[in-house]
Amino acid sequence: MNKLFSAIALTCSLILSIGIAHAQSEQQIRSDLQKKIGSNTKIKSVSPSPIPGIYEVLVGSEVFYTDANSKYLIQGEIIEIATGKNITEQKQADLNRIKWSELNPSNALKVVRGNGSRQMAVFSDPNCGYCKRLEKSLQQLDNVTIYTYLIPILSPDSAQKSKQIWCSADPQKTYIDWMVNGIAPSGKSDCTTPLDKNMALAKTYGITGTPTIFFTDGSRFPGAVQITDIEKKFNSLK
Repeated sequence: MNKLFSAIALTCSLILSIGIAHAQSEQQIRSDLQKKIGSNTKIKSVSPSPIPGIYEVLVGSEVFYTDANSKYLIQGEIIEIATGKNITEQKQADLNRIKWSELNPSNALKVVRGNGSRQMAVFSDPNCGYCKRLEKSLQQLDNVTIYTYLIPILSPDSAQKSKQIWCSADPQKTYIDWMVNGIAPSGKSDCTTPLDKNMALAKTYGITGTPTIFFTDGSRFPGAVQITDIEKKFNSLK
């Protein structure tokens, strides 16, 4: 019995030692790589990839890879041949994911069509051409609730238009009139708006371009995606 306990204790000790060694190795790789790429680019973490001897390196919301000696920085995708799963793409999607509950609907324009059961959020700049293209496509959606968070990031005029839209008697209608029908917003722009909060939220989420779409599972679609892709995403959430 004592021999059995000794064997178990030795096994546990070896497992613990291996775990510590791996942690030290990843910490050393991160330290060495950080020195080589400079302090302006911060490495968030280094962890083993599915490929032996290759490590996943997270820099902001970007995924890179390196070797055990941190001699190379590899930019590319790892795809599991047996399943076709794009491991890098999945990791990138997880990094870009948000908590839907962190969005404040009171800071967004809101439109409900049909039963409104399907929900999405769009971060938009009123002077963004791709946002206008997306908005025209979104008119085809039914049974949907769309929250639009105005983030004027393109120009001072974007801020002016955003304020005029928000301060109008019917902000959602004024927004659609401009984005879809080309009727420029007018009127006052001195009311209290959530634009600063929306900009801060965009910074937190790493939103640097518009439009950016989020769904209730926290997943992110950047750019003016096709309506078929949006429908496909909604179907996957059922």
